[in-house]
Amino acid sequence: MTDPHTAHAPTATHRYDAVVIGTGPGGEGAAMKLTKGGKRVAVIEREAQVGGGCTHWGTIPSKALRHAVTRLIELRSNPLFDEQTMAVTPGFSTMLTHADKVIRKQVQLRSGFYLRNHVTLFNGDASLLDANHVQVLKADGTREIIETDTIVLAVGSRPYNPPDVDFSHPRIRDSDSILSLDFDPQRIIIYGAGVIGCEYASIFRGLGVRTDLINTRDRLLSFLDVETSDALAYHFWNSDIQVKHNETYERIEADDQHVVLHLESGKKMQADVLLFANGRTGNTDGLNLDAVGLSADSRGQVKVNERYQTEVENIYAVGDVIGYPSLASAAYDQGRLAAEAILDGSVRNLINHIPAGIYTIPEISSVGKTEVELTAEKVPYEVGRAQFKHLARAQIADTRVGSLKLLFHRETKAILGIHCFGERASEIIHIGQAIMEQPGAGNTIEYFVNTTFNYPTMAEAYRVAALNGLNRLF
Repeated sequence: MTDPHTAHAPTATHRYDAVVIGTGPGGEGAAMKLTKGGKRVAVIEREAQVGGGCTHWGTIPSKALRHAVTRLIELRSNPLFDEQTMAVTPGFSTMLTHADKVIRKQVQLRSGFYLRNHVTLFNGDASLLDANHVQVLKADGTREIIETDTIVLAVGSRPYNPPDVDFSHPRIRDSDSILSLDFDPQRIIIYGAGVIGCEYASIFRGLGVRTDLINTRDRLLSFLDVETSDALAYHFWNSDIQVKHNETYERIEADDQHVVLHLESGKKMQADVLLFANGRTGNTDGLNLDAVGLSADSRGQVKVNERYQTEVENIYAVGDVIGYPSLASAAYDQGRLAAEAILDGSVRNLINHIPAGIYTIPEISSVGKTEVELTAEKVPYEVGRAQFKHLARAQIADTRVGSLKLLFHRETKAILGIHCFGERASEIIHIGQAIMEQPGAGNTIEYFVNTTFNYPTMAEAYRVAALNGLNRLF
């Protein structure tokens, strides 16, 4: 087998101030900040189009699918449409066309960013030759060598594929390959009840597919506020999503018609397709990290310091490849912060309160501390709640499932945590986040009592929750 690092093929050499490997959110953030800082920048993308996993297989397509399915659910429940109107239900493969349109628009937009900012794009597989030289192996076998002062690794991650599972079989999919599913299943098994598994469980059940969700832990999304996790579990139960907790697979077998999941507990399940969504791995295995003295951990991730600098002084890393929080939003900011460190040596951390958005149906979003964390830290806190069903805007839109929960300090009234379950939760959360980020006395729950909200809006939930919480004080 030919070693791609030593293959004899036509070679061209280039010189840039910085090379960014990967064009997902982290790579884009770094490249844009560096070029605006006066650096001559090249980016390397192994795929034919820019955007990374976020645009092509992760955040954008799954959220576009979710949006389409949510609109379908709303249409079904609308009394203005009769059963005959809704007799034909589009399947999963049909819904993918909406996601494809969004992906094309995103690619066009992001390609324009690189073009307008004079960032050179190289397509091919990147590998490190040493700390100042990166090789790009192109599809036609030719290679480019880029000499550079600085390297930023923004290579992202991919679904974890255990070696004993045959992902080449058309009925066994991961969260990337599920987007090329060309038939509409009647029943699906989703193995792994993390964020991705729960989101796809919502999508498939919303399309009327019988959905079994296998959770390897004892609770859904155990990092969430307990009440929020319980609300999701109840909503899944009410939607007839069958959740099995504390289960692990023994083996998975498939034929032309079905896939069968054998669990360690002795249970056996059958479906038309299985989505394996249990973990992700950093895309570091092809980078030839050994050439610069770097190594990745068992999850394919590399360590960085507060500047996003690896153990090699001129090599930085951002995004999924460095682990937590593994959010597209955070990755973009990490890229910008790494670029700032490269440009002037500055150290600026991410904001104190990074919001998390989980796009189940309904949505979940949270920022700050949970009750469990505050109790463990012995912080005197109180809780304010607002039920969406009491809000005029939710009644008008018929999106009455959900609630907003505010955690605040009993003495200072400072907001400590916000947890939202319901439609538009990922938007609603930012109102509270903005107040949480205010310094000193600017962060107080009393802001929501003393301000005026548009009426009717979902934002009113903050005033309702604030009054509810303040009324609990004595």
